[in-house]
Amino acid sequence: MMASAGDSVQDTIVARATPRGASALSIVRLSGPEAISLVDAVFPARELTGLASHTAHVGYIGREDAWIDQVVCTLFKAPSSATGEDIVEISCHGGDVASDAVVRLMVEEGARMAGPGEFTLRAFMNGKVDLAQAEAIGELIHAQSQRAGRISLAHLRGRFSAELEQIREDLIQLVSLLELELDFGEEDVAFADRERLESLLEAATSRLDAMTGSFRFGQALHEGVRVVIVGKPNAGKSTLMNALLGYDRVIVSEIPGTTRDEVESHLEYEGVRFTFVDTAGRRETDDEIEAEGVRRSQEAERGADLILHLVDLTADEIPAEMQKEIQAEVRAEELPRLVVGNKRDLVVDASASTHLGMKADFAISAEAMRIGTESVDALMTRIFDATVGSIGQAEEHQVVTSQRQQEHIRAASSAIQRVRVVMESGGSGDMISSDVREVIEQIGAITGEVTNEDILDRIFSQFCIGK
Repeated sequence: MMASAGDSVQDTIVARATPRGASALSIVRLSGPEAISLVDAVFPARELTGLASHTAHVGYIGREDAWIDQVVCTLFKAPSSATGEDIVEISCHGGDVASDAVVRLMVEEGARMAGPGEFTLRAFMNGKVDLAQAEAIGELIHAQSQRAGRISLAHLRGRFSAELEQIREDLIQLVSLLELELDFGEEDVAFADRERLESLLEAATSRLDAMTGSFRFGQALHEGVRVVIVGKPNAGKSTLMNALLGYDRVIVSEIPGTTRDEVESHLEYEGVRFTFVDTAGRRETDDEIEAEGVRRSQEAERGADLILHLVDLTADEIPAEMQKEIQAEVRAEELPRLVVGNKRDLVVDASASTHLGMKADFAISAEAMRIGTESVDALMTRIFDATVGSIGQAEEHQVVTSQRQQEHIRAASSAIQRVRVVMESGGSGDMISSDVREVIEQIGAITGEVTNEDILDRIFSQFCIGK
């Protein structure tokens, strides 16, 4: 459990900064006012206290007759460090034995084990990063695609915060003039330019709307998109799965009911990580194992971002019961769904292949895709559009990546709309000022200009220990 944001930061904390397991190196990190002196006590090779920041020193660590390892101690002195405090990073040989022993040694010397995210929390508390940048650090660590990494880096570099800060600063200047008018209310003096305020509100709305609209894309980037392929036995689900992935991940057979359990694999497309899930074909069956597979396929749908419902176009029509089933599921769960007609190459009248009983959204030949005579790009584009859409072209530094940020941006937008209503109705300056201040506070909450301890604890508790 992490230390509370309100706790004293006078403790020196220690933790591993690298994952457990075999590796070339392991790093143990200390941060705090006694970081250097604690290491000095067990690192006789050099007296670190008097040495320059950003220097590395080799020697043995431990106590006489109980040496642990030959290590490299790298110094980062306050305030020129990641946390704003003195930091020592101890690079040991890889594996758990040496690094665990170094951590125990530092605790014996007086350091405290760090909680999740406590190093980054100290960086925030000491003004090295703002709250949006701190969240970007956690997102960069867990990024599942190159594009997700680029967006996290853009946030970490401060471009997202800078855009928000510009809106906030402009509004702070204007609200100060509005409140100055209130102080001189009896003299009927106007300090704030109402046209200027309207222009700023319009610009702020445009920027905030772009950010709000990007949230779906931000979620897709950092959480991935889950696409579940469903349909009757022998509709071609497994063939399609293999075609999309570009290799034979699933067994394909003409025997109905081959797929008994959901099989999933991953694909990166346009910078987004897609997880495709092949499921058991839906039908009534007395086979207990196959029936369990059907039940699991229905369960898998509930966690999907998109259902890819595959139908066999060589049938005389899409069966009426299937039409009812598809339509009922769409209404009941409001799941995004693409009805894809398969085996287009076997349909005599290709122009009618998407209108057999019920219009399919798309028609393909999964077999032609599998052998490379038909491109998967067209279908992937439809899948991308159905889950991410045009917001995938959003400016990377404007992409909102957390629910917390999204809530504050929406609240700021709502406050702007209230300001406009008040201005149009000729409302008083104090009413305008109150709502403008609400916009300022909501934007400030994103970067941490305005925050509280519970929010900090919730954010940083999601980080790994040692970060």
